[in-house]
Amino acid sequence: MVNRRRNGSRANGRAGRGGVQAQQQQQCKRSPIKALREPAIFSKQSGSASDTPHDKVTLAQARRGTPAHRPVRVYADGIFDLFHSGHARALMQAKNLFPNTHLIVGVCSDALTHKYKGYTVMTEDERYEALIHCRYVDEVVRDAPWTLTPEFLKKHRIDFVAHDDIPYTSAGSEDVYKHIKEAGMFVATQRTEGISTSDLITRIVRDYDVYVRRNLQRGYTARELNVGFINHMIQERSGRVLQALSPYQSPSTSPSSSPTRGRSTSPVSQWPLLRFRSPPPKGASVSSSEGDEGEN
Repeated sequence: MVNRRRNGSRANGRAGRGGVQAQQQQQCKRSPIKALREPAIFSKQSGSASDTPHDKVTLAQARRGTPAHRPVRVYADGIFDLFHSGHARALMQAKNLFPNTHLIVGVCSDALTHKYKGYTVMTEDERYEALIHCRYVDEVVRDAPWTLTPEFLKKHRIDFVAHDDIPYTSAGSEDVYKHIKEAGMFVATQRTEGISTSDLITRIVRDYDVYVRRNLQRGYTARELNVGFINHMIQERSGRVLQALSPYQSPSTSPSSSPTRGRSTSPVSQWPLLRFRSPPPKGASVSSSEGDEGEN
């Protein structure tokens, strides 16, 4: 009888421990840490505005962590070209605005960006892909609108919009977020000084020779890098800058004092580009097929 009780106790203990382990495993499956191992989802683009009831949340309620039955839905949008730490820090701020936040990030398409801001380095698909792998992002909206409409806010059940507070002048508006601010849906984030997409592009252009030389040493061909064309254009532009600072002295009999006299035509319209390439730096290892490719 005693043995049966002891055996029963052991069995119950094993069952109890098994139940605890199963419960712990289920908790791990629901853990936010596991969610970080998976990319964020893409928002569904089809369909009209959502018919799901969406109760309004005040800023005070959101800061208290209410409503308890759902997270506060915060929207942040941008171009996110050459995704960098400044982008990530802005999204981190947006994600941590409230105790319980679902961060939706809108990424504008190439067509909209080229129309209102300028050309991008990364394509829209590359920019979409970069965003879904940011740990702070819960959902990505592709082809996001340049200006937020009531229909868009309703469709994605957006409670608040996060962006830095500097007026964003674009598309004929003094501030594309003005109507969001007036509606009390705007929450400001802080910009990270010293880093921007424009700054990164400037670094590349300024130090292009360093990067080209490095890539040549890694085995890229001049055709892949368009080295000659880049060198020719840089030299030509440098010459124009020098002339602007110290223009040519034209003879007194010259009918024109233009500082660009005698200059060869730009090779932009001439192909292939490699006809204008310069020899690689001393010590650089270049593919032996480079010369043949340059005359194709």
